[in-house]
Order: sequence, then structure tokens, then C-alpha cells
Amino acid sequence: MSTNKGKFLAAFMAGLMGLYAFVLLNKGGLYISKHEGDTLHLLQMLLRMGQGDWPHLDFVTPIGVLAFAPISAFLKAGWGIGLAIQAGQLLVAAVLFLPTWWVAKTRFDSGWAYLFAATILIFTTALVYGEVDDSVSISMHYNRWAWALSFLAITTAILPARDAPSQRMDGFVIGLAIAAMAMIKITYFAAFFIPVLIGLFARGAGRTALYALLTGLVTVALVTLWIGTPVIWLAYLRDLLNVATSDVRPQPGRDFSYVVSAPAYLGGSLIALLAVIFLRQSGRMTEGLVLLLLLPGFFYVTFQNFGNDPQWLWLLGLLLIALRPSGPLFNGFGWDLQKAITYSAIAAFVFATPSFMNLAASPFRHFATDVEKYAPLMPGSGVNEDLQTYAPRASRVDVRRALDGPETLFADLYDDEAREDTNVTFKGRDLEYCSLELGMVVWFRAVSQDIADWSGGGKALFSADLLSSYWLYADLAPLKGGAPWYYGDLSGIENADYLLVPTCPLSADTRKKILDEVSGQDWIDDVEEVRRTPYYTLYSLPGKAPKPVEPPVETEKEDGRSE
Repeated sequence: MSTNKGKFLAAFMAGLMGLYAFVLLNKGGLYISKHEGDTLHLLQMLLRMGQGDWPHLDFVTPIGVLAFAPISAFLKAGWGIGLAIQAGQLLVAAVLFLPTWWVAKTRFDSGWAYLFAATILIFTTALVYGEVDDSVSISMHYNRWAWALSFLAITTAILPARDAPSQRMDGFVIGLAIAAMAMIKITYFAAFFIPVLIGLFARGAGRTALYALLTGLVTVALVTLWIGTPVIWLAYLRDLLNVATSDVRPQPGRDFSYVVSAPAYLGGSLIALLAVIFLRQSGRMTEGLVLLLLLPGFFYVTFQNFGNDPQWLWLLGLLLIALRPSGPLFNGFGWDLQKAITYSAIAAFVFATPSFMNLAASPFRHFATDVEKYAPLMPGSGVNEDLQTYAPRASRVDVRRALDGPETLFADLYDDEAREDTNVTFKGRDLEYCSLELGMVVWFRAVSQDIADWSGGGKALFSADLLSSYWLYADLAPLKGGAPWYYGDLSGIENADYLLVPTCPLSADTRKKILDEVSGQDWIDDVEEVRRTPYYTLYSLPGKAPKPVEPPVETEKEDGRSE
């Protein structure tokens, strides 16, 4: 790519980034339409960092510090959390501007360079995690960032430079991308580090690998200095091991075999395998080998991500376009490999286009949002009210209850084994199946305020549920050493004043796992019930002064409702 074309590419990237910045920031806030739970999970970590806490050191999470730092920087500057989230995404895009320009400029011709550059920008600034649901959600933003980084590292490693090769700059891009992946979501690092390294050595780019290693080490050293202690990495490893050994959420979606061979995924898997064969038949032996080594990582990351969206197919299409022969080239069957690789790239693009277009359109969809239909996710939070959710989802409280069991029409047909994952007895009390289906905002606001009014405020809760967002809504304290999202283990329970057992938790099976684990502790006899309402029960924990038990409030039972 000539110097002028490089300037045109930079101008295109700056213009596109300016457009997205205008569309994102001009709305004056963030208006999500689903995934309030994931958003509250994110808010807990961001607001705790704003109070001086660090991931892994002060609270448990398998997500790395760089997944939150860009947003946290704007929160500390006084921005509302809605705008801070969007500005944080733009900051990530700005940091990746030069690496993206370099990779696009040196690896792709003509319009493909522009498409690759746009791809990285879209992945960093989108307002949906993927798939085809035309909603707005900030859920799992770190997955998009990590995909963008992996696209940069893989493309630099697998594609030879077309002009102006620079092993130093290539090493900088790869080292920065790999280190950032490790400090955002370790899954991507584990999946792609070895194939990228093999790709570099396979094409004789040992010096590039050295520069990448040095860049990665410098990046880790700078982050360590910023945090102030190397213990952060041991704590990070502890959190990762905690999640890896937990049976609460071994994977957030389909089984591994499903995301490889199920009907919805098989076409993409076959295209990838055919691409490996066609590349090697066309003389691209190294590139074909590296792509083959990348496939298990592509499948694994897809398996580990909620929604199981194979975002790698878009990258596959770009790589195949760059690697196709410049003219007709025939294999032993007489097939034109130039056409075969081109058709494979088109097929990959076709499979990936719905999700990619959803990502690209999400900021514009958000820009067109009718804000009158939305309500604050944290009412009364001042500047942070610029984060809002769809009003009906914030105003309704819907639960799902069981209709079978004793003294029901279905009692004779009741099967205990059908509910063995959710039925639980705690401190001699049988807890009926019930789960919260809709209305997290109302639930957390009301329950939090009720507990704060009763306890006098300032108390820390360990919740027998997936989320522990109560302190966001009333005068309650975040749990030191706790986990904003429960992955396993009773992390931080020793610092809690009370154990909160919701009558209708977000996850009934998680409630059972937690209460079963608490029941197995040697201090279970010191756990005392101190408050019971139709909506929750509070228990004092060892070393905490219990309050007198209040009599249960008798209310007429109503059938739950689900949608």
C-alpha cells in the first residue's frame, strides 16, 4: 500500500471513529434493552474500582483488570456510568488505532484493508455482544474487545507483509494484543498464544516473536506498576482456578461438540476445514497449518462465550481473501484453487454477516432509541442515572413458581428427582421452587431498602444467588473479598454480616448449591435466622450479633407468572 493510500486509510479510520463517537456520545447516556443482570454485575466491579478496590485483590472475578480499566478511568473523572461505558469503548478503539492501521495497511490490498480496519473499530464500539437479536446490550463487552485483539494478533502472525515489512512493529502489535487478551479474558490468550507463536516461527519471524515477547512483558510490568503489587497476578490465578474447578457454570451455553458439529455450526466448521486443505494445495503450507492449529481455539472460545457466536468466521473470510492465489491454480482434481478459496471466503462471510451487521448497526440502533420508554437502572444515583433500561422490564416483577408438590392437583404424579437440582432444605426449612423472571431493578431496590431500614444500614450481605447487587440500591456495604457474580466457593462470606436467602432467586439451582455448601460448614450451628419476610430470609453469621427473630408475615399465596 502506497504512502498516499496509507494516509487515505488513516483518514477513513479517523472519520469512521468520529462518526461512532458522535453517535455513541450524543445520546447523553446508555439505554439497554436486556441483560440487566449482566449490567449490574459490571456496575458492581466498576463502582468498586471507583472506590479504590481492585479485581482479584478485593473482589473475585475471572475477568481481567483491563476489561474494566478503560471505563473506570472515565468514572473517576466524574462521568456518569452510561457515558463512561461508551467513552471507555472509544478509548479502546483509540488505543488500537495505530496497530489496526498498521495491520490493515501491510496485510490487505485496496478495499479489504478498509474492511479490516472497520471490523476492529466495530468490535470495540458495538452495543450488543453479537448474534442477531436487534437489541442494545453492554453484556460481555470484554468478549468483543478480546476478539478484536485476537484478530490483530492472528492476522499479523499468519499473513506475510505485502510491503514495508517491520518485524519490530509486527512484534509490538502481537505482543500488545496477546498481553491485553491475557488481562481481559484469559480464554483468548490460552486459545491463540501457541498457534500465533508457531505461525511466527513457521515463517521465519523469530525476531518478531522476540519483539512480541518483550512488548508483552513490558505491558505486564506497566500494569503491575499501575496496580502497585505483583500479588495481583497470583490473585488472578486464584480466581481463574476457582472458576475452572466450579460446577456452577462449566460453560455458559452449548456443549463443545454442539458448537462444532450441530446444524447451526457445521457449515462454518466444514468451510474452515476445506479452507485448510485448499490453502495447502495452493502452496500456502504454513498458512494452512497455522489455520488448522487455530481451529480448536476458535471452537473453544465460541464454546466458552455466552451465545456461542462464531465471530471467527468473519476473520476467516478476510484471511482467505488475502491468501487466495493471484491467478488460476489447479489441484489434482482439476479444481481452480483461486475460485475454491474465494468461494470459501464468501461462504464464511455469509455465515458471519448477520452477527457482524448486528454489531455494526447497534450504535445507530441505540442512537434512534426513544428515551421516553426507558427508566434509570439505578434510580436516585445522580449522574449515574444516565444508564437506563427498558421501562417495562424495570417496573414489572414476574416470578416462576412450581405448581406441583404436596396438596396440589399433581401431587400423585410428583417426582422428587425432577426437582433435585433446585429443592433445598436449610436449617430445617424446605424452600419451595421459585425464580425471578423479570424485574431485577424493582427487586434489588425494594429488598435492599427494606434490609437497610431494618438493620440500620452499612451491613454487608452474602447472597445465596447469582448476583449480589443489593449494595448498589441502599445503604449497604459491598462484600470485601466477595464475588459480584457467583461462580463457586463462598468467597467473602467471612466478611458478611448476614446471609441473604431470597424466596425467589435469580437462579434456584445456585441458591441450592450455596445453601448446601453453607450447611456443610463446621460453623453451621452458629448460623441463626434473624428476619423472615415473604421475599427473603436473613441469617446472622458466626461472630455477628444476631437480632431477635421476627415472626413471618402471613400473606396469601399467589400463582407465579412467567413469560
